[in-house]
Amino acid sequence: MTGFRAFVVDEIDGKYTPGFRTLTIDDLPKENVLVDIAYSTLNYKDGLAVTGKGKIARKFPMVCGIDLAGTVAESSDPAYKPGDKILVNGWGLSETSWGGYSSKQRISPKFITRLPAAFDFKQAMAIGTAGYTAMLCVLALEDAGVSPGKGDILVTGAVGGVGSVAVALLAKLGYRVVASTGRPKAADYLKLLGAADIIARADLDKVGRPLEKARWAGVVDSVGGKTLGMAIAQTHEEGAVAACGLAGGTDLPTTVMPFILRGVKLLGINSVTCPSARRDQAWARLAVDLDISKLDAMTSVEPLSKIQELGEQILKGETRGRVVIDVNA
Repeated sequence: MTGFRAFVVDEIDGKYTPGFRTLTIDDLPKENVLVDIAYSTLNYKDGLAVTGKGKIARKFPMVCGIDLAGTVAESSDPAYKPGDKILVNGWGLSETSWGGYSSKQRISPKFITRLPAAFDFKQAMAIGTAGYTAMLCVLALEDAGVSPGKGDILVTGAVGGVGSVAVALLAKLGYRVVASTGRPKAADYLKLLGAADIIARADLDKVGRPLEKARWAGVVDSVGGKTLGMAIAQTHEEGAVAACGLAGGTDLPTTVMPFILRGVKLLGINSVTCPSARRDQAWARLAVDLDISKLDAMTSVEPLSKIQELGEQILKGETRGRVVIDVNA
């Protein structure tokens, strides 16, 4: 039986052990849809998983990769047939279900999103969980009444995957975007994506007063920690903050004052088990509101063979934009 390569984490003698492994079709989970995978992605959670610096997998062995895009090869579910083009984001891939760092995978049909006609596999994975999460943040801000005329929108962690897509989306929708980054050399990149202004990460990465001078009508935050606390304290009356990440920590130094004195709304974004209807809405909006040329500008493609090196880089904040993983390279 022909084997194929996958990146797998296992627990051997109590030790977390990541590495490449040759699998066969018979090794795959007993799910209803077999997919020939074209591409996956690199996200912060993937970096934690492949380096072993975060215990992402909840059972072993586990194929890593929280995203995948490819073609249905076999299906016992009537909703899908061979040749269908699909993608999967989240749903516990790399945690409780085998993920996308493999040439083939069996997937539960309830996890599947049909590939929008506007995108090919590479573009869909250039968006990936990070870009889809950015769109969920934008939808949440819109639902909270944050419109382009209300004032500046802050995007933290702007050079990362979520941040880069959020900047591009918000700029195209007519918002004035202020991008926060710890990398001054990335200023030209962020302005290319549509940022009107750039501020240093250090301006936000500190504990301030319960209420600071109001600066933001809305915020997309992928950092968490002190940065999120400061962003909340600086948000206008009736403004909103969409929080989707924790690269800067899980603690939240804030008080109730922004919420009861300014009516600030803190919007938690769950991209992992987001209902299918909301996912479809997000992908439909991405097909309309994301400038493909800007997506291409923020995207690089790397082989699966480099995944551990890339994982170290994303955890150190050394990657830029979106990294697509060619699982067959």
